[in-house]
Amino acid sequence: MSEKQPRSESMHILFADDEPKLQELMRQQLDRAGHSVVVCPNGELAVEALEHEPFDCLIVDLDMPGMHGSEVMKRARAIQPEIQVIVLTGKPDLPSAMIAIENQAFAFIDKPVRFKEVKALLSGAYHQLDRWRKMAAMEHRLEQVEGSNELIGQNGAFEQVRQAISKVGPTSSTVMIRGETGCGKELVAKAVHESSLRADKPMVSINCGALPENLIESELFGHVKGAFTGADSARVGLFEVADGGTIFLDEIGELPLAMQAKLLRVLETGDIRRLGSNQSKRVDVRVVCATHRDLEQMVHDEAFREDLMFRINTFEIHVPPLRDRTDDIMPLAQHLLVKVRPEAAGQACFTERAEAELKAHRWPGNVRELANVVEHASILCDQFPIDAEHLPRHFSLRQLRSQVRDEAPMTLKEMEMQAIHRALERHSGDKKAAAEELGVSSKTLYNKLNAEASKAA
Repeated sequence: MSEKQPRSESMHILFADDEPKLQELMRQQLDRAGHSVVVCPNGELAVEALEHEPFDCLIVDLDMPGMHGSEVMKRARAIQPEIQVIVLTGKPDLPSAMIAIENQAFAFIDKPVRFKEVKALLSGAYHQLDRWRKMAAMEHRLEQVEGSNELIGQNGAFEQVRQAISKVGPTSSTVMIRGETGCGKELVAKAVHESSLRADKPMVSINCGALPENLIESELFGHVKGAFTGADSARVGLFEVADGGTIFLDEIGELPLAMQAKLLRVLETGDIRRLGSNQSKRVDVRVVCATHRDLEQMVHDEAFREDLMFRINTFEIHVPPLRDRTDDIMPLAQHLLVKVRPEAAGQACFTERAEAELKAHRWPGNVRELANVVEHASILCDQFPIDAEHLPRHFSLRQLRSQVRDEAPMTLKEMEMQAIHRALERHSGDKKAAAEELGVSSKTLYNKLNAEASKAA
């Protein structure tokens, strides 16, 4: 009896051959070895299966009635570029070998088939596929990464973050990262992954609030052809791409309730099911989540599942806002400046006035806002050091308002309108972003601005 493959090496295999006895043998042996298999008696049905369902490996006979095996391989490469191909043939000659090479087959074996040889080749094909998916995951990360993975800061509260990462990183526990927007939650997630035993495996990030609701399931779990309008081909989901590694679910509080239930099932069973498919696949993925939302309040409001919150909140890391890390502002500013102006390395690049302005600011946008401010100043400053005049306009306005405030007291209404205008300045007039920062609805903000305009008229 064949030994089962390690669960992590199991694959979904398409076997195409016109010999009934070999079909039955491979169906039984592959299943016993821990793989899932779809058997097709000809090339036409094999291509149809490829169009409707993702596969890890194709084992195909070259000489079948109807569509030749070489055509099946070409179509397979066009439909699923990552698929690993093993070629079978009853004619182990040079032309057959050349066909296999031209179609980038992983291996070429002759009949009669010896399953021990097939089993060894499948193990190699799995590792080849694993390397391909790591590269795909790295490209996905590079597309999404903003900035360096380095955690900058000596503040006491931030040192606690470092200690937490060192403790939880080497474990397999699910991690919840909490903190305000822009404070560096994704960098913390990367640090958790890179300090883990999965560091040589992929880390895949997805912002749960950045995708339309109807695409989230496909993005996470993949889909088969025809699963929904526009699904013209099968697609592997990010959970499968991250197999063996880490998946980072940013802004998990934005996940719709229906998807929360499906995510909970995956976390509890380790099985994913592509949209439109009845077939499950086991994945080994560590989940790291992040949110700026109050999940406990969302549970109370029935906007977030309590059982999911308990499942993802095994270990919590709180990232402090930048306003609580005043002593980290200048090291961060210098680090961010070197990224946009490499010649700044090793120089004293900020005047005392600029440094005072940066430290006095409240940083509602946290490190992300600081990065934008530094880049803005670096554009205006032709020659170092950066002075206060190179900082964005709202810094000088803040200083002017501070002087006015010292000279004459303001009413509560005036203070409210000042806060609104400051928020609008920080967000370059974007009313929706300003309303979000102030914790009010866009409608409320519009009403207050309209009332002020009417009063002025």
